[in-house]
Amino acid sequence: MQTIGLLGGMSWESSAVYYKLINEGVRARLGGLHSARIVLWSVEFQEVAARQAAGDWDALADMMIEGARALERAGAEMLLICTNTMHKLADQVASAITIPLIHIADIAAVAIKAVNSSRPLLLGTRFTMEEPFYRDRMRDKHGLQLLRPSSDEERLVHGIIYDELCQGSVRPESKARCRAVIDAARMRGADGVILGCTELDLLLSQSDSDLPVFDTTALHANAAVERSLAARSRPARTSP
Repeated sequence: MQTIGLLGGMSWESSAVYYKLINEGVRARLGGLHSARIVLWSVEFQEVAARQAAGDWDALADMMIEGARALERAGAEMLLICTNTMHKLADQVASAITIPLIHIADIAAVAIKAVNSSRPLLLGTRFTMEEPFYRDRMRDKHGLQLLRPSSDEERLVHGIIYDELCQGSVRPESKARCRAVIDAARMRGADGVILGCTELDLLLSQSDSDLPVFDTTALHANAAVERSLAARSRPARTSP
């Protein structure tokens, strides 16, 4: 199988979920004691969050490229950035390495289109919801129009992510507030829900809405498993 490179720690709460889901996926497909080949570069998230808040994206790009190159040197054959927000820098990171970067928005788009959703609600950090990098990619590459929450709802979701989920706190009252955001979006025509932050699957799931819910963490992890194991099914080349 191919070795999966995880650029994580943003936050480690969701990176731990990636590790678990990828290993479970390999075991489910191969059985027995099989597990994934993974290398992990985990950043110090306090530094990342401070630079995000300050808008110092150049320094963050340098940090991400350093981690991506380290993973490639360590033997990674593909790269996953284990956060939606930091895909703001995905193109810069991809251009600095020779291994493929599996873009989380592209993987989510496949799942969204598979159920004929075309106007899903985007939930995530304020960077992901407010800035165009995620929504523009979904529109320009996949023909999807993502619906944003209201400004107040965006502040609410962002706060839940950074003040609670990234710190390991999962609160029933926050789940109820997020469900209310989803219900309001449904009244405005949303036909799906993108959990566009890799921590949101700690709080929300398909059971929280009768709209299709797209868990980007699980979708991204599953794509890595499929790519890693694809080489096993290829026939061996024979000498002429």
